[in-house]
Amino acid sequence: MNERILRSRGIVKKYGKQEVLHNIDLTLEPGKIYGLIGRNGAGKTTLLSILSAQNPATSGEIYLGEKQVWENPEALRHIFFSREISLNGGIDSSGLKVKDYLEMAEAYLPKWDKKMAEELVDFFHLDKKKKTLKLSKGMLSMLSIVLALASKADFTFLDEPVSGLDVVAREQFYRLLLEEFTESGRTFVISTHIIEEAADLFEEVIFLHQGKILLKENTQELLEHSVYVSGRAEEVDRAVKGKEIHHQETLGRSKSVMVRLKEGETLEQTEGITLQPMNLQKVFVALCDGEDG
Repeated sequence: MNERILRSRGIVKKYGKQEVLHNIDLTLEPGKIYGLIGRNGAGKTTLLSILSAQNPATSGEIYLGEKQVWENPEALRHIFFSREISLNGGIDSSGLKVKDYLEMAEAYLPKWDKKMAEELVDFFHLDKKKKTLKLSKGMLSMLSIVLALASKADFTFLDEPVSGLDVVAREQFYRLLLEEFTESGRTFVISTHIIEEAADLFEEVIFLHQGKILLKENTQELLEHSVYVSGRAEEVDRAVKGKEIHHQETLGRSKSVMVRLKEGETLEQTEGITLQPMNLQKVFVALCDGEDG
């Protein structure tokens, strides 16, 4: 087995009596950018914190190759989780400056790239002497991005990295991420609510819904096999008979559904129906079908 494959088996997480992750099996391969997509409360941050051993699972195991990740410094040197820097209590409220975060990263991250960190700090115009309490939400996101990219960790997780960034800064981040990915071949997992804007980055997408993995698929193949079918209800029903359908909507005599085609399946457009491609956001919404997540 490739020692750089990160995999979880049977991960369950409970907070008191509430189970927020249900028997998660997930394999992350080297050299890919994954998109982790889910509604608020789906368990994305919890899952990433468990995969990076920042949060213990209630049950289940995580392996990097043949080695368990929990309490294994050798395995953990290959994994880094960059999450939103919180200023509500704890160490972050103690007046730490930007330079303090950089110094801690250099001390604790074995693959830390100080030169890259300095270049990114300059690129984002971050003031190293400024206290994090005084940083805007966008600047805090930039600091998290600096820590993630300069960590050089083989598996790097970013939780809502563009939160608070304007459209220009978001595009800058996507470009920096792609440049680093192309150069290093690192594995990135990006959790984001801004689905369509980042869709082109993701080689694979992971849909997390109500604490379960709804799907994990190649992004392009998922989109190629997802079709929006609309038209007269009887014609739509005839066209999609025997197919995997989701998110049906009926208005008068008209009907629309999402169809997920299996390998080798096709749909033919007739006079009574219209076939349209779907973007990643619409596929996600259709598969979740408006349920609470």
